[in-house]
Amino acid sequence: MDKKKIKLGIAPIAWTNDDMPDLGAENTFEQCVSEMALAGFEGCEVGNKYPNDTSTLKKALDLRGLSIANQWFSSFVLTKPMQEVEKDFINQCNFLKAMGAKRIGASEQSYSIQGQMNTPVFDCKYVMNDSEWDKFAKCMNRLGEIANSMGISLVYHHHMGTVVQTAEEVDRMMAMTDKDKFSLLFDSGHLAYCDQDYLEVLAKYADRVKHVHLKDIRPNVVKKVKEQKLSFLQGVREGSFTVPGDGCIDFAPIFEILDKANYQGWMIVEAEQDPAKANPLEYAIKARKYIKDIANI
Repeated sequence: MDKKKIKLGIAPIAWTNDDMPDLGAENTFEQCVSEMALAGFEGCEVGNKYPNDTSTLKKALDLRGLSIANQWFSSFVLTKPMQEVEKDFINQCNFLKAMGAKRIGASEQSYSIQGQMNTPVFDCKYVMNDSEWDKFAKCMNRLGEIANSMGISLVYHHHMGTVVQTAEEVDRMMAMTDKDKFSLLFDSGHLAYCDQDYLEVLAKYADRVKHVHLKDIRPNVVKKVKEQKLSFLQGVREGSFTVPGDGCIDFAPIFEILDKANYQGWMIVEAEQDPAKANPLEYAIKARKYIKDIANI
């Protein structure tokens, strides 16, 4: 891949988990961003221990040669007043704009089971009806319009346990949204987790992908999650996710598709694990070396 077109980052969720704060509770913000830089990455997403003050955060990142690529946004367009969602969205866009970021990663959290510790992730996912799909698409286009007006792109994060999880749901979402207002955050790990053809999804929507999460899975753990009816969070604790080069996904075809589509922007290593079992720096270095070897970036 062309090094000039790609920026490599890593998510802080390997150091400190947003949904389960006990995972990585001992790891500080300073340790997290220092080890990101030490492993050879040039950017990151936003974690729960990051300073809210933009000047403080920017100084800490500048010292380490890092920048913010994206931040997760929990949207509730199906269950909260749109005025409230828009207000929260605008506030987050303002924060990202101040940090120089160009992407905001939305994921609809209405009816989501991803944060429920005892709900089986493979059995209890909510499925939208036609009217909910219409409302969802209309509201996402609206958020995308707001983001565009602020110089930021809305990228949607399909995710296990949410209303947009499967390839079929991604297809419907993309068909119902405006390509000029709404883009895709492609996440290899979440599609592989639910046994979807992630290469087909990527090839189909490569021209609308504006952010990439490089995430791998451990199939034996995912199998256990399914057979034992574990939750998404229980799966994370068991080690369902890992970094590229440590699981079952061959990332070479992913890089090839992105390269042919002239993808430009961030690729973020994201693998929520228990840092007591998977040392974040060790796995960050492993991922960085793998990407260098496979994609020459």
